[in-house]
Amino acid sequence: MRSRASGVLIKPVEQTGSARGRGVWARLRRHPIGLIALGVLVFIYLSVFLGPIVYSTSPDYASPGDVIAPPSSHAWLGTDELGRDELARLLHGGRVTLTVSLVAILVAMTLGSSIGALAGYFRGWVETLLMRLVDTFMAIPTFFLVLTELTVFGNSPPIVVLVVGLSFWSQVARVVFAEFVKYRNLEFVDSARALGASSGRIIVRHIFPQVLPSAITLTTLGIGWSILTETGLSYLGLGIQPPTASWGNMLQNSQSYMWTYPVLAVYPGVMIAITVLSFNLLGNALRDILDPRNQERRKT
Repeated sequence: MRSRASGVLIKPVEQTGSARGRGVWARLRRHPIGLIALGVLVFIYLSVFLGPIVYSTSPDYASPGDVIAPPSSHAWLGTDELGRDELARLLHGGRVTLTVSLVAILVAMTLGSSIGALAGYFRGWVETLLMRLVDTFMAIPTFFLVLTELTVFGNSPPIVVLVVGLSFWSQVARVVFAEFVKYRNLEFVDSARALGASSGRIIVRHIFPQVLPSAITLTTLGIGWSILTETGLSYLGLGIQPPTASWGNMLQNSQSYMWTYPVLAVYPGVMIAITVLSFNLLGNALRDILDPRNQERRKT
C-alpha cells in the first residue's frame, strides 16, 4: 500500500491466523449470548456424535411389548410407537440431521462464494452472465425448486444434501459479490496488481480474507436455515426416509400421537428449536464481533 504523504510503498501489517483467532475468541468471551450459544452447540454436537458410544442401544430395534412406554432405566426417554428407544433415535437422528445440514451449507458456501467472487472481481461480461444466473435462481420459489429437484432426482441422502445446498447458494453469491465489488479497487489490491500478483492470488490471498467475516456469519445463519429445510422435507416425507432416523421424520411419525402421547413430538421439536436458535444467536454475535464498523464504534 502506498502512503499518500510520502509516496513510499508500505506493506500492510497482517495478523497471523492464530493471532486473529485469539482476538475473535477474546471478543466472543465478552459477548455472553454468543458464548452461551456456542456452548449449547458444542454440547449438542458432542451428544449426537459421541453419545451413541455411551448409550449404545440400537435406534432401529423395535420391542412390540414396549410400545409408547414411559421413561425407564432401559429407555431413558421412553419408547416410540414401534417400541424403539426414543433417546437412541434422538441421538442418531441428530447425527443425520446435523451432518446433512452441515454438508449442504458447505456445498452452498463453496458454489456461492466461487460464483460471487468471480463476478465481483472480473465484472464485465463475467458479472453479467453469472449474476443473471443468480437472479434466475433467486426468482424461483425455493420450496417449488426443492420439490422439483427431489421429484426428478429422488430423495436419497446425497440428493437431499445437494438439493438443500443448491437452494441456498444464490443468497451466498449475492453477499460475496457485493463484498468483492467493495474491495476490488482498494489500494491494497492495486498494490498487489502492481507487484505482478495473478488474479487468482489476489482473489484468494488478498480479497477473500476480507470477505471471510461475512462468510462465517452467513455460514452460521445458513446452517440453521438448512436444518429447518431438511427437517421440513423429512416431515413431509420427502427427505431422509425411515427406518433411518432424523429429527424431521421423528416429527412425522409422532403426528398421529399428538393428543395421546405428545412427548414424542416434543423431543425432536425442542432439539430443532434449540439448535436453530443457537446457530442464529451465534451468527448474530459473530456479525457484531467481526464487523469492523462495530469494532470502531467500541473504540470511540
